[in-house]
Amino acid sequence: MLTGLQLRAARRMAQKHGLTTVSDVDAVKQLQGRGIDPFARTAQLALVGDDKNRPDEKLPVASTAANREPSPTPVEARSREIAQIQRDMVRQRRRRMRALLVRLFIFVVIPGILAGFYYARIATPLFATSSEFLIIKNDGGSSSGLLSGTQFATNQDAIAVQNFLLSKEAMLRLDDDIGFRNHFSSPNLDFLTRLDPDSSIEAAHSLYLKMVRIGFDPSEGILRMEIRAADPETATRYAQALIDYAEDRVDHLSKRKRDAALSEAQQELADATDARREAQLHLITLQQKTALIDPKGRIASLRGQINSLEMQLQDKSLRLAGLQSNFRAPSARIESILGEIQQLESLLIDLKAQMTNATRNGQSLAAVATEIDIAQHDLSTRDMLLQAAMDRLGSARRDASAQARYLSVSVSPIDAQEPVYPRVYYDTALAFLIAAGLYLMASLTVSILKEQL
Repeated sequence: MLTGLQLRAARRMAQKHGLTTVSDVDAVKQLQGRGIDPFARTAQLALVGDDKNRPDEKLPVASTAANREPSPTPVEARSREIAQIQRDMVRQRRRRMRALLVRLFIFVVIPGILAGFYYARIATPLFATSSEFLIIKNDGGSSSGLLSGTQFATNQDAIAVQNFLLSKEAMLRLDDDIGFRNHFSSPNLDFLTRLDPDSSIEAAHSLYLKMVRIGFDPSEGILRMEIRAADPETATRYAQALIDYAEDRVDHLSKRKRDAALSEAQQELADATDARREAQLHLITLQQKTALIDPKGRIASLRGQINSLEMQLQDKSLRLAGLQSNFRAPSARIESILGEIQQLESLLIDLKAQMTNATRNGQSLAAVATEIDIAQHDLSTRDMLLQAAMDRLGSARRDASAQARYLSVSVSPIDAQEPVYPRVYYDTALAFLIAAGLYLMASLTVSILKEQL
């Protein structure tokens, strides 16, 4: 909106250029149409110089209604309001952008600069020693299975060894053997790496996990280990000691498997041996009680004698029947045959009594033979069980040999010549990314809370 001073200056500028105007606003429009800016500072100064050189003249005064700016139409008023809103939005956007840049500088740039300064100037250089090893099984075994002969057969053992090397047990053992806590309690280390001499086991283990990195590749079955220390010799000693600990643990794991497989088979063999010895002693005791080494042979001999006597008795009976049917047969001959028949019958009774009557120990020959036969069958059964136990022991030994695990070092630890950590550029960039991520998460959380409220 134009002021009265600007309208008068425009009117005078129009008179200077010989323009005919009906109002001050018309003068402004005609001057602007000719490309003249009536409000420029040079034009106003020229008017002042002309006023000093020319005599006073009375300027025509336009009517108040003509000098008054016409009221805007609704369209112009709406356009002015939209323009004002746009200007306010631009100012607000600029204000927010300045606030965002300030927050980014405080929460992202400054922490990143501090982290870069720490890594470049304060952090203690650390030397790293890398090594690789894998766990293999015995190829001479006869174990069978879907995963036997592949690296997947030893994955569980490799994972167990990895967990052991990252445990507090391994850290304490390393501290007792070489002195892990003493090395990282040195005053030469920076304040973030240095360990308090009176710190707890948990604090020492937290630092141990930062200095000892162990990764397992299940596709190849390789364990990769990286050890950090303030000097390369100490890092190599730590790596070699951890490899020795891993080898002991692998031997322990495989030994437990072998012992579990062999102990049961050995106990079964011992039980079968004791049972066979008891059966053999029982058979010997029975033979000593009856004073018979072979009761079956004795019974067979008695049966043979009985069969022979029965055949003789049958023959004598037939001869006696033939003599008795002959009236002329001498009586002496008949009496002789009758005596022989009586003797044969008496012998048969004695032989049968030997088989059925009780012996000196109160058992009959048949009972003794049956008992000895049972004992012999029991001994034969124990022999078969003993042979089966021996076969199972041999199979268990072969399986135990197949279950043996060995640790093979593919890359031995070697002293480093230059420090690897800290990686200044990488760690600084990572610090910037972490700070930016934290700031983004915080800003999103605050925005969501504002929307909810």
